[in-house]
Amino acid sequence: MSPAMNPALSTPEAPPARGRGRWKLILLLLVAIGPMILATAMYQWRFWVPDGRNYHGTLIGDGSQLADIGISAAAQERWQLLVTSDGDCAEDCRQLVYTARQIHIGLNRDASRAAHGLAVSRPLADDYDAQLKREYPQLGRYSLDSLRYDKAVPAGQGAQLWIVDPNGNLVLRYDGKTKGKDILNDVRLLLKLSQIG
Repeated sequence: MSPAMNPALSTPEAPPARGRGRWKLILLLLVAIGPMILATAMYQWRFWVPDGRNYHGTLIGDGSQLADIGISAAAQERWQLLVTSDGDCAEDCRQLVYTARQIHIGLNRDASRAAHGLAVSRPLADDYDAQLKREYPQLGRYSLDSLRYDKAVPAGQGAQLWIVDPNGNLVLRYDGKTKGKDILNDVRLLLKLSQIG
């Protein structure tokens, strides 16, 4: 006779371990949701955030666009190396225009994903304007609103070089003292990581 047919021979079943099941559920939830809670807390209260960085310019992380610095240009489908100068294009501005073109050339096979441009608030000197038309035929030219630009860029900064994404968002800003090789490395990294442009 089998134990299933005779209740007297069957062994008593152990009561379900509810406490153990609850702990497993709590542990599973902590593994799944814990990292999200930790990341949110780190962002909110700024702890355990690394001090190091991989870029050489000033990161623009507030969603600013070209219009916020006084340039009313439509967003392009490419990344842009944009030089800005409040006033005419003095020596520091001219050096950045040259650097932007050299960086563009230095991108090699990724050069088609980028462009370079110049935005000034005053007309250029005739000789420099002629030089740009002759030597920089692909240079984009834009006008710059001084009032907006002065609000966005601290006074006395001189000419600036901006990295602008294909949607018109400002990504990084450099002054005339930054080495071209450092900017090129930053642009290469952005293009490598980017799925746009």
